[in-house]
Amino acid sequence: MPTCHATVTGGSLPDPSACRVGEDYYLVCSSFEYFPAVPLFHSRDLLGWRQIGNVLARPEQVRLPADASASRGIHAPAIRHHGGRFHVVATNASAGRAFLVTADDPRGPWSDPVWLDVPGGAVDVAWDEDGGCWCATPDGLVARLDPATGAVVEGPWRAWTDHGPDGCAPPRLHRVGDWWYLLAARGDGLVVARARSPRGPFERAPATGGALPGSGRVDLVGTPEGDWRLVLPGAGRPGQEAVLSPVRWEEGWPVVGGGSATTGHPPPQPAREDFDGSTLAPCWITPRERPDDSWSLTERPGWLTLRATGDTLDRPGCTFLGKRLRHADSRVSVRLEPGAARAGVSIRCDEAHHYDFEVVAGRVDVVARIGPVRQVVASRAVDPGPVTLTVLTRTTELVPPSSVRPTDEPTGVDPAGPDTIAFHVDDDPAPLAELSGRYLSPGCADGLPGRVVGMYVTRGVAAFDWFDHRDRLSPTG
Repeated sequence: MPTCHATVTGGSLPDPSACRVGEDYYLVCSSFEYFPAVPLFHSRDLLGWRQIGNVLARPEQVRLPADASASRGIHAPAIRHHGGRFHVVATNASAGRAFLVTADDPRGPWSDPVWLDVPGGAVDVAWDEDGGCWCATPDGLVARLDPATGAVVEGPWRAWTDHGPDGCAPPRLHRVGDWWYLLAARGDGLVVARARSPRGPFERAPATGGALPGSGRVDLVGTPEGDWRLVLPGAGRPGQEAVLSPVRWEEGWPVVGGGSATTGHPPPQPAREDFDGSTLAPCWITPRERPDDSWSLTERPGWLTLRATGDTLDRPGCTFLGKRLRHADSRVSVRLEPGAARAGVSIRCDEAHHYDFEVVAGRVDVVARIGPVRQVVASRAVDPGPVTLTVLTRTTELVPPSSVRPTDEPTGVDPAGPDTIAFHVDDDPAPLAELSGRYLSPGCADGLPGRVVGMYVTRGVAAFDWFDHRDRLSPTG
């Protein structure tokens, strides 16, 4: 199977969870409305991470309603290993329930979901010395489950009565030595409670270190050498990055600190996808579902063929195939043969916040969708046949949010976005348009998964020769 390389600190990996099996580490994160769901990464050193698959890779494992809003879908997975099997629990926010899937091999196949009979979502599981499976819920409850059926066989008990201070994320459940721990994150630090039994009562830690860089769920993973790391969401760009922070133990309590947060160093990554294989790499994602007849790698060998299933990117149901944008300084180029189709490349957060670089009827348009407004901000004619479209993001030489192309004229507005997004046609060094990235950023867009950049078609059939994604480029590329 093709694989994609990633770093745990690159791009949007919300709600990270990790486990260790021998010398191998595995990490999962939330995927929200995207399919395949729950991306799965592997590492041998906690630094370089390679995506080896997706936990929910079959349509029947994750059926999201067509009207599921952005940032719903699959939330807060936790990955665990017990009894020679891998277990992932997660929440389907569109269904309002938590579920469990298992696999002998993390590369799959993973089982169909078993729905858990526990209140709320964002659960976690751990096992006692007798093999009993215990579950912690966001409401501070702990119960023993039958993982084969999802039924509660003991409890639940309110194990941690004050687990939820304001701004505190749902807890993780860990058994370390003779202690059971509940761990939760909030902006001013890690909140921890412990007990000798999963039934409680849990007592709060006196102190667990300083402020955490971001918000969301955290996790704890140990190394073969006996060291520990806190896996947590950071304040990343262009999404919510995952970072590692060292943990030391003081009188049986995990304390964050004693060193700097770990940043990953990804293995060498092929920047260009030529679509020469027979399957898509696991990093390719689509909002909500990917009908089999919407794409093909065999219809025109060496090309990706996309067929329109909807007539707009402003509503669910369109044909879109993209990747998570890993860095705010990046360059994405595609070679497109549109024929009579309407197709292009889009950088999106959700249906109401995206910039489209579109080829239709002998011209190329830059289209901005911001809330209720959809506007063609720049356009030029192109010759028939293949065209190269490049979307370049940069964090220097920012343009004001009122600008759509390079200009020396005063605008009366200072740059206010985190980056600038430029659109280039073929090898023209001058951008057709430049737009502020503020409208594709948290606080403006609803897209919790961060930015995704990809290919689309909203009328007819189009073919893509290659897709080239490069990070950390200079503003000129």
